[in-house]
Amino acid sequence: MRVLGLETSCDETGAAVYDSERGLLGHRLYSQAALHREFGGVVPELAARDHIRKLLPLVQAVMRDTDTDAGDVGGVAYTAGPGLVGALLVGASFGRSLAWSWDVPALGVHHMEGHLLAPMLESEPPSFPFVALLVSGGHTLLVDVEGLGRYRVLGESRDDAVGEAFDKVAKLLGLGYPGGPAVARAAESGDPNRFRFPRPMTDRPGLDFSFSGLKTFARNTVLAHPRDPQTVADVACAFQDAAVDTLVIKCRRALRQTGRARLVVAGGVGANVVLRRRLSEAVQALNARTYYPRPEWCTDNAAMIAYLGCRRLLTGAREPPAISVRARWALTELNAADP
Repeated sequence: MRVLGLETSCDETGAAVYDSERGLLGHRLYSQAALHREFGGVVPELAARDHIRKLLPLVQAVMRDTDTDAGDVGGVAYTAGPGLVGALLVGASFGRSLAWSWDVPALGVHHMEGHLLAPMLESEPPSFPFVALLVSGGHTLLVDVEGLGRYRVLGESRDDAVGEAFDKVAKLLGLGYPGGPAVARAAESGDPNRFRFPRPMTDRPGLDFSFSGLKTFARNTVLAHPRDPQTVADVACAFQDAAVDTLVIKCRRALRQTGRARLVVAGGVGANVVLRRRLSEAVQALNARTYYPRPEWCTDNAAMIAYLGCRRLLTGAREPPAISVRARWALTELNAADP
């Protein structure tokens, strides 16, 4: 089966074609980062309007790239949530319209499930079961994954997601948007010994996260010192170290509690080089293995949506004709699709 995948959950517009026998045939992605940068974050109305402008040209381009005609497409998958409702509706409306005109099934898929399965696009994908760390601007989750659609949330953030905390600290330091890469770049020239930030919720049992207090600690540190370039770099370094250490401690704890031998790391923050290095070292010490999607699959993209849609469409998953999206959608609400 050949599936066209569409991604419009937030501020990236994506289109991809995945073939069940040949794998990923091609993908296109347009980032709205420049559009939202002057506002310091995503403006939902602007995001939705830009998806309207960019989605059709991207679909046409990826179908040319992959030598795919309408008659070759066996299904259309689109992100149905979670995300910004206006942005989601663009992809859902467009995807359902294409599927209706081509007389093929359409399927709305879960954005975070797409991230969770993004490593499956690699040449050496992980096998089930595994523990997954999903870290993005809107989510911080530890999930025990037994199979497609069989998920148990082990821990989640009680307040800010880690990616959101990176964005807010970047804004506090005047580093711009998006915050994750900006903080990581600034931290490279920081003195790791000047400031010591707390590792929140690591001194107690459990796998939940909290990054709001860490963000406040960064703010108080900035207010207590002159804002020169070295202080900005030192604060960025201390914040990144604390956030990464917190994630590493919780992942190590999750692997021990579940007895799993594989850890999957996905989502935009999963592209952080320091996080990848420290997680790999910690997991290797437990005689386990870490799997990462390549950086281009960490951020929002349509390749993971096309792959996930293909997997679920092949199991017979279908939806009624009504167009439906969900701003909030728990992973645990998904149906199992593996035998």
